[in-house]
Amino acid sequence: MEYKIRQATREELNIAIEWAADEGWNPGLYDGNCFYSTDTTGFYMGFLDGQPISSISAVAYDEKFGFIGFYIVKKEFRGQGYGFKLWNEALKHLSTQNIGLDGVISQQENYQKSGFKLAYRNIRYEGKGSDGTLENSNLILLKDVDFDQILNYDNLVFPTNRSTFLKSWIQQPQSLAIGYVKDSILKGYGMVRPCRQGYKIGPLFADNQDIAEILFQKLQNFVGNNDLMYLDVPEMNSEATKLANKYGMKPMFETARMYTKGIPTTSINKVYGVTTFELG
Repeated sequence: MEYKIRQATREELNIAIEWAADEGWNPGLYDGNCFYSTDTTGFYMGFLDGQPISSISAVAYDEKFGFIGFYIVKKEFRGQGYGFKLWNEALKHLSTQNIGLDGVISQQENYQKSGFKLAYRNIRYEGKGSDGTLENSNLILLKDVDFDQILNYDNLVFPTNRSTFLKSWIQQPQSLAIGYVKDSILKGYGMVRPCRQGYKIGPLFADNQDIAEILFQKLQNFVGNNDLMYLDVPEMNSEATKLANKYGMKPMFETARMYTKGIPTTSINKVYGVTTFELG
């Protein structure tokens, strides 16, 4: 049997997204275009006799930072070395970067063998939307905020400039992206988007818990009380876990945020919700 690895097309990324859904990762309905446009050469797939059996993303934001996700081997082909070959191919694509990932518990030891070091845990919380109608004069649709302000704020909390990704991400259909602006200065922003099941909030960035809570409430209202919502929280931000607990959200599972070249010097205290486990 012949096993071949090559870069995945945009259409083949849809296969990986389906596998991610089967794994219970609950991908967003419109994530694919945002992911692929960030690095069209950063998605790989392994084929056994022409049939796709494995996937991985190794997205290079620039020469200094990249992120790995979508590392999946179909169940019937696991434990046979196919995933490891694909993994090595992904690492070649990110040969100069500090690489980040959110590793599931079962794989964390293997990631350590490849030089990844634990930074902190991310916890996925599940809760319900709300039918409230929060009004706050500081809340502004993100499309009405100068993009340079959004990017400058994002640079405080993300390891590198991700303008290409961000422009696409905050314009997803059936989503709400809002900013908190005071005295013409952006103090935080958040987004909620539809997923296979319910909605995910991500990112949720704010200067403090009060602003994060206002943004959270507005996003929760968008979901409505008939649907589920999810929030991925860095455990080391205690204010973020307090916010999730305050609104009755329950932890579902955890990942390990890991890096190869050290923890980036970003303001984790401003991160109340991770953007996405797939791209950081």
